Amino acid sequence: MKNQVKIGVLGGSGLYEISALRSVRRLEVKTPFGDPSGPITIGELNAVECAFLPRHGVGHVLLPSEINARANIWALKSLGVERLIAVSAVGSLKEELAPQHFVFPDQIIDRSKGRASTFFGHGIVAHVAFDRPFCEDQSRLLADKALGLGLTAHAGGTYLCMEGPAFSTKAESALHRQMGCSIIGMTAIPEARLAREAELCYCMAALVTDYDCWKEGSEVSNAQVVQTMHANVANAIRLLEAALPAAAALPRRCKCSRALEGALFTSPQNMERKTAKKLELLIGRFTRGRR
Repeated sequence: MKNQVKIGVLGGSGLYEISALRSVRRLEVKTPFGDPSGPITIGELNAVECAFLPRHGVGHVLLPSEINARANIWALKSLGVERLIAVSAVGSLKEELAPQHFVFPDQIIDRSKGRASTFFGHGIVAHVAFDRPFCEDQSRLLADKALGLGLTAHAGGTYLCMEGPAFSTKAESALHRQMGCSIIGMTAIPEARLAREAELCYCMAALVTDYDCWKEGSEVSNAQVVQTMHANVANAIRLLEAALPAAAALPRRCKCSRALEGALFTSPQNMERKTAKKLELLIGRFTRGRR
């Protein structure tokens, strides 16, 4: 494929466009899994070409459970994306993770319900390793860049993915704190799992907007979230401008790019042909000439 774009950015709540992008063009990408959240914007940020997609759609029209994460990840992969930075608004479950802080989590707990979380099935079985759900090299790079910009940033922590769209009850928030979770959001799953199946280096820049509802006098509200999001988004764009050149130059020595090696349990000879053709983008190098 010509003019492949190696870095992608998924925008979360509040980040629906990056005005600093230059040489912009927009692409409507069709996928075997339906339509992505919207057109993908291709442009240069600090002289690095990247693909940008707001996961909730322009104007924030998609609930977390309505996001077609399979189509989003597939569309970005089809454009050549190898590194994916997810920007997400989150609630804090720890006192030290205050609103406007950045968190770069290294673990996930999934409490979502019934979301399509794999590209596989229908005659092809794969089980990818997911013990480290975020690309460690990429997360470390972003955390270092954030600190270098003078942003308050925390490396590591557990992201709990809830179903939503309602925020937590106090009992749920207390339970999640007892579980040792650091932040809570609604979109990392199935995004992170699908990115791993697509062999993308995926990490999250989580922007704290509130204290969920566990902290007395600081209960989450839409007005508070929106106000904090504006400050967070400006800092997120600063971070992207600083980090993209370094991310583009970062060698892919991590396991993310080899996630499907040894993960396919179905032999090429036994794969459902229609499914194998559908998944050519992901599994072609394992099946060409073998079926």
